[in-house]
Amino acid sequence: MYIYNVTIKIENSIQDAWLAWMQKTHIPEVLATGKFQDARFSQLVEPITEGDDGYTYVVQYFADTYEDYTSYIDEHAPILRDKGFKEFGNQFIAFRSLLKSL
Repeated sequence: MYIYNVTIKIENSIQDAWLAWMQKTHIPEVLATGKFQDARFSQLVEPITEGDDGYTYVVQYFADTYEDYTSYIDEHAPILRDKGFKEFGNQFIAFRSLLKSL
């Protein structure tokens, strides 16, 4: 099992709209690609991320194979990432990593 981990820091001003977009639009679109079996969406609470500089969230997508992950990255990620930038501009930053379950 491979875990595609995306950590996102958002500005306070977009929190409500961004959370709704993630839950109703983005995560379902990623899962609809068929490359991931499930997703987990969490808010980072330690270190404390609330305050003037925004909030931090983590989305983990679970792929059965490395090929599913790479296929998503090559075929779907650029389009779906672009949608986020069109919706929220530079009001967020994202850090992506890949983990392998042992």
